Amino acid sequence: CAINGNCLGGGLEFAMSCHYRLAAPGLNLGQPEVQIGLIPGAGGTQRLPRLIGLPGAIEMITVGRPIKSEAALSRGLIDELAPADRLLDQALEAARRFISGEIRLDDRRTRNRFTRLPSAAEKTYVCNGVRFMTFQKAKDHYPAPYKAIDAMDHGLSFDIEADIEREVDYFADCAVTDVCKNLINIFLGTRAAGRLPRIKTLEPAEIKTVAMLGGGVMGSGIVNLLLAGGFETVLWDIDDAALDKGLAAVRQTFEYPIKKKKMKPADLERMIEGRLTLTTDLADCADADLVIEAVLEDMKVKQDIWKKLEGLCRPDAVFATNTSALPITEMAEVLADPGRMIGLHFFNPAHRMQLLEIICAQKTSDQTLATSVAFARTIRKIPIVVNDGPGFYVSRQLGGLMGGSVFLVADGVDGAQIEKAMIDFGMPMGPATLADLTGIDINFHVNRTFERTLGERYRVHPLTEAVYRLGDYGRKTGRGYFDYSDPKKPAPNPRVAEAVQKYRQEHGVEPKKVSDQEIVEAMLAGGINEAAYMIQEGICDRPLDMDLAMIYGTGFPPFRGGILRYADKWGVKNVYDQLLDLEKQYGPRFRPAELLETMAEQNRTFYPS
Repeated sequence: CAINGNCLGGGLEFAMSCHYRLAAPGLNLGQPEVQIGLIPGAGGTQRLPRLIGLPGAIEMITVGRPIKSEAALSRGLIDELAPADRLLDQALEAARRFISGEIRLDDRRTRNRFTRLPSAAEKTYVCNGVRFMTFQKAKDHYPAPYKAIDAMDHGLSFDIEADIEREVDYFADCAVTDVCKNLINIFLGTRAAGRLPRIKTLEPAEIKTVAMLGGGVMGSGIVNLLLAGGFETVLWDIDDAALDKGLAAVRQTFEYPIKKKKMKPADLERMIEGRLTLTTDLADCADADLVIEAVLEDMKVKQDIWKKLEGLCRPDAVFATNTSALPITEMAEVLADPGRMIGLHFFNPAHRMQLLEIICAQKTSDQTLATSVAFARTIRKIPIVVNDGPGFYVSRQLGGLMGGSVFLVADGVDGAQIEKAMIDFGMPMGPATLADLTGIDINFHVNRTFERTLGERYRVHPLTEAVYRLGDYGRKTGRGYFDYSDPKKPAPNPRVAEAVQKYRQEHGVEPKKVSDQEIVEAMLAGGINEAAYMIQEGICDRPLDMDLAMIYGTGFPPFRGGILRYADKWGVKNVYDQLLDLEKQYGPRFRPAELLETMAEQNRTFYPS
C-alpha cells in the first residue's frame, strides 16, 4: 500500500489490512473516530496493536490524535518512508520482493502478527490505566473511548475474526448514541461554516498584506496568526514604546510552539525580519488588502482612525474592527463606503481560540463578507457569520446562559453548588470562575450597555452591582468571587460572601436547597431564551452556526450538541414552561421570547426533525 496523502480512519484501516506499507514524509496517519463519537469499525482496534503494540495503539485510538509518517516508521506502522516522487517506484520494488519470495506473504499478514500482542496481565494493566486517565478527562460524557478500550481489552486474541466481530458490535453501540450524532453534526457543520448562499457565487479578493492596528493582547495574538499564515504584516501603534511592547507580546505568543519544538527561535526571527513591519505612521498601511483594528474601545477614537485610513488605503481594501461591544453600523457611518466595513471578533487568546465571529453591519457588502470568510479559513479559524447588534452573538448568548446565576444566588442557592452543577453539565467553568477570568468590572459595564440598549429585561441585578462596588474585579486584582492569594487553590472571597449575606438579610432570603438539575435547567432556559430573542431580532437565524459559536467560543460541551440542539432534546415546550415559572419567580429577565411561545404552541424544534 503506497500512501501519498493523509491516511486517517478507514483509510488507515485499509492500509493496515495490506501486507506492506510505504508512505511519503510528513503525512498524518491515525484513527480519529473517537472525535465524532465512534471507534474504528473495520479492524482498527485489532490490527493497530498488532503492528505497534497495545500502549501506542490505545493512545492513538482513544485520543484520536494522528502521528507523522516518520513516527509511524519508527513504531512499525509503516515499513518504508519514500520521497513522494519515488513512492510508486519503491512500492513496485517491494512488490517484486514479494514475487521473488524474498518476502513471504503469510509472514506479512497483519492478522498473523503475534509478537506485539500483550499478555493477559499486560492487557488488563494497560486498559485499566487508560480507562482511569480517560475518565479524568472525559468523565462519562463520551462513550466511544471506553468502547474502544473494551474492544482491545476483550479482543487481541489469536482469533482475529471473532475480535473484529466484537469490534463491530461496539462500533454499532456508539453509532446509535446521541453523543455520536451530536459530534458528527458538529463535524459537518464545522466544515460548512461560513458557506452562505449570499456569497456562494462570489470570488473572494486575494489577501496578501494585512495591517494590524494595536499590538495589545488581542493584536499580538492576531499578528501571530498573520505571520504563521504567511501574510505580509504591518503592525501599527501609537508610539515606539507601544510598538516595542507589542513586538515583545508577539514573541511571547510563539513561546509554546518553540517550547514544543514545532518551530525554532531562528524561524521566528526570520518571520519577523522578513514579513513584519513596525510603524507609528498610518500611511504605511496604504498598501494593505485588509486592515484589522484592535485599539481602545472608544467609538470616536476608532472612527477617527478609520476616517484617516479611508484617505490612505485603496478603495477595495477591507476594513475590519475587532470591537467586542461597539455597534459596527455606527462605526461605519464615517466612511464614504460603509460596505467595506465588517467585524472580525477574535476570542482571547486570538492565536489559540478556533472561533472567529464575523459581524455584518447594516451596509456590509457581500464582497466584503466573502473576502472575510475566506480570510478566516486561511488563518484556520471557524467563521460564524452574524449581524450587528449589542454583544453580537457569543457575548450576549454567554451572558444569557451564565447570567441566571445571580438570580439563583440572590434567592438563596449556594454559589459553589452552581459552579459544580455547570461543570458537571460539561461547561469548562462555572459562572463565578468565568466572571473572575473575564473581569467583573468589564461584565458589569457590558450589562449596563445591554440594559441601556435592550431595555427592562436586561436590568442589572442589585446583587451584581453590590459585588461590582466591592472593587474586587477577579484574577487581575487578586480577588473576585474567589480570592487568589494562593493561585493554585482559589478560595471563596469573604467580601463577596458578606455582600451576598447582606443582600439576603435585607430581602428576607433564607438559604435554599435545590438539585443540580434544577440549577442546570434554570441556567439553560435563560440561555436558550436569549438565543430565541436573537433569532427574532435577526442577529442570527442558523441554529447550527449558533451552536458551533457556543462550542468553539465558550466551551459549551460538544457531546451536548450545542445549546439549541440541547433545547430540542429537552423539548421546546418544556423550556417555555420553565421560563414561565422563572419569570414568576425572578421577573422579566426570564420573559419567554415570542418565538419560543410560537414554537411551543406548534410543537416545533430549532433543528429540522
